Amino acid sequence: MLTALIVSQVLLWVVLLVLTVVVLALVRQVGLLQARVAPVGALVPREIPAVGTPGPRFDVHDLRGRAVQIGGERSDGRSTLVVWVAPECPVCKALLPVLEALSRSEAAWLDVVVASEGREEEHRQFLSVIGTRARYVLSTELGIAYQVPQLPFAVLLDAQGVVRGRGIVNTREHVESLFEAYRHGVGSIQEYLQRERSAG
Repeated sequence: MLTALIVSQVLLWVVLLVLTVVVLALVRQVGLLQARVAPVGALVPREIPAVGTPGPRFDVHDLRGRAVQIGGERSDGRSTLVVWVAPECPVCKALLPVLEALSRSEAAWLDVVVASEGREEEHRQFLSVIGTRARYVLSTELGIAYQVPQLPFAVLLDAQGVVRGRGIVNTREHVESLFEAYRHGVGSIQEYLQRERSAG
């Protein structure tokens, strides 16, 4: 009886040691996978207007009555980030404080415009709840012209009205990836990483 108890204890310790080795091996593999997986920027659907081409110009007014130019050459030399959202989109709601922060941190060169469509009353109520100071415009035609596939979606336009980045943006990192792609002269972070791999 005592011998069987000792044998079972030894077997349990052996199983425990084997499981520990397996867990450590899995942790190592996860670390290797994280090192190999490249950072992912904003997901870029293959739509028009394409990166590097002029975007259509729109002269609209935001919900506070301020004039807003989207696309076309700007005399003040500023770029424009347009982000399409919807009041019923939870990811969009989570992204709005990020856009507010970016409008402050990138104020030297960038105007942030929040865009949507639908009933004005609904959006005014949404605007009062979120409390953003960003320019908030309603235009169905704007979304159609820039071929917005799903929300939240962003387009980065330079001072000449040329599309410098576009994609689905669910996080701050996705939005900032558009800025990084612009700074590196590519359409997306994925394109930049592909170039780096080809060069290396």
